[in-house]
Amino acid sequence: MREETSHELESSAIHMLHRASQAADELFASETSGAELTPRQFAVLAALEVLESGSQTQIVEATGIDRSTLADIVKRLVKRGLLNRRRSRSDARAYVVRLTPEGREVLLATKPAARRVEERLLQQLPDLRRDDLLAALEAIIGGLSSTSASKAA
Repeated sequence: MREETSHELESSAIHMLHRASQAADELFASETSGAELTPRQFAVLAALEVLESGSQTQIVEATGIDRSTLADIVKRLVKRGLLNRRRSRSDARAYVVRLTPEGREVLLATKPAARRVEERLLQQLPDLRRDDLLAALEAIIGGLSSTSASKAA
């Protein structure tokens, strides 16, 4: 029975994606220890660099982070002084979020470490398979995102 379970885990896409994510998170933490950012927090800062300012809905769309997790991340980053959050002028129910100068500094200081993490992750594969991995992940995300969107409609 143990061998069967072990084999099932070793060939399970869900399990393998989770393990790869754990390894990536650990690598990110070790490379960015001074910034004290999680990969998701970094993604929020990076998304806001592109958006300049955005609603939490726009950040969800840009990062793929679920709404409740994003709300918690934004709250923590606001508390740390890395983000400003204010009510939208056009929709009193919504918040507009933007980087603070300190948030921009932390993001810029963390980018080289994030690039090193990307490089170390992809170095685990032969050059010819790196683009394949990224394309496969993109296909999974895109395919499941469109499935989720059609179910919600």
